[in-house]
Amino acid sequence: MIKFVEKVGYGFGDMASSMFWKLFGAYLMIFYTDIFGLPAAVVGTMFLITRLWDSIFDPIVGIIADRTNSKWGKFRPYILFLAIPFGLVGLFTFATPDLSITNKIIYAYVTYSLMMMVYSGINVPYASLLGVMSPDTKDRNSLSTYRMSFAYIGSFIALLLFIPLVNLYSEGRTDADSQQMGWLLAAGTIATLCVVLFLGCFSLTKERVEPIKKEKTSLKDDLSDLAHNYPWWILLGSGIAALIFNSIRDGATVYYFKYFIIENNFERMTLFNMSFVLSGLYLAVGQAANIVGVIIAAPISNHLGKKLTYMGAMIIATILSIAFYWFDKDQLVWIFIFQVLISICAGSIFPLLWSMYADCADYSELRTGNRATGLIFSSSSMSQKMGWGLGSALTGWLLAYYGFQANVVQTAEAIHGIKMFLSFLPAIGTVLSTVLIAMYPLSETKMKEITNQLKMKRVP
Repeated sequence: MIKFVEKVGYGFGDMASSMFWKLFGAYLMIFYTDIFGLPAAVVGTMFLITRLWDSIFDPIVGIIADRTNSKWGKFRPYILFLAIPFGLVGLFTFATPDLSITNKIIYAYVTYSLMMMVYSGINVPYASLLGVMSPDTKDRNSLSTYRMSFAYIGSFIALLLFIPLVNLYSEGRTDADSQQMGWLLAAGTIATLCVVLFLGCFSLTKERVEPIKKEKTSLKDDLSDLAHNYPWWILLGSGIAALIFNSIRDGATVYYFKYFIIENNFERMTLFNMSFVLSGLYLAVGQAANIVGVIIAAPISNHLGKKLTYMGAMIIATILSIAFYWFDKDQLVWIFIFQVLISICAGSIFPLLWSMYADCADYSELRTGNRATGLIFSSSSMSQKMGWGLGSALTGWLLAYYGFQANVVQTAEAIHGIKMFLSFLPAIGTVLSTVLIAMYPLSETKMKEITNQLKMKRVP
């Protein structure tokens, strides 16, 4: 039985990861277009190229982690030694050196690629840690719940405070130099907190599960086992589709409030000398609702099963997303209500995904004798990167297609496109995710059989 303190410590890891991940999803596109001065289509292409490369990098990290043996275990040392590089590279990503447009593009490619590689280096081992902290399915469900709850708490904090921190550090000035410094210092504040949380995660967690086979397997065998792991392929596709849904909605939110709602026309709420804008409140409310989804996922899935719970959440999210298109700018109450409902659905699926990845590791171990936890869990990070990469690329390209121009009044066609980003376009992702997860074969009954057989094999 995993103790409460260790569950909290495990949650610290995703709290740190999610802070920057959500900043990238919600603010990096508009940072590059409106603060750093890059064309939207260029940014979209950069997101696709860097994230697709990094998606390939994730399994490499998983393979290396699986073969790591240290006094701290297989996965925990990566959390320890990459915590500070994670914070530093995150800070450089939001820096705005005075360069030509070509050199700005090169700088953005280099820093963002490094950030995603460091993210993989720490997050793949962190995700894999779930599979070796306990062999018990209930413990894993509980750890997944803590993980996602803390992830959304971290996202809530980052999304709620980031723009107020930008305004605080820029002293309310709107000139380019002040805004650029405000963004840099705000990112530095979040980065510092992330480093502290990662170190806390390392200190409070333990690795317990030992593989059946002690001898090392070849990379060829690992990849062959993964290629024949049918449930893994289902989860990979479902995860990519779900992340496309999230990335499109999050990446377009600030554009939606800046150019359609025109949030500057609304009075800002001020607290502790920080002013909160509508877009930040909208995103933060979404993260709070995500936490509700995480909390209700376990009891609902215990009753209905993971698969039916996942499908139900995605179907409801599809219907609500499509309806979102017809809200007008003065219907803020309904806009926020639908954000809450959609976010509850979105939040409920991710602890189910993490738990199902652990089930895939057990399925692989029983079938082949080879656990390959890091390689299997790297797919979760890989699906994140691919989903966010595809979603962000589509956002950048379609902004350009609809005629978006930064920091000017938008045309009717551009406004139509921005509204599509929060309605019909993300709904495509939820439909795909539902269709794929319908084919997932590892039911609760099947997993009980697998767990019992593995227990018998582990008995000396």
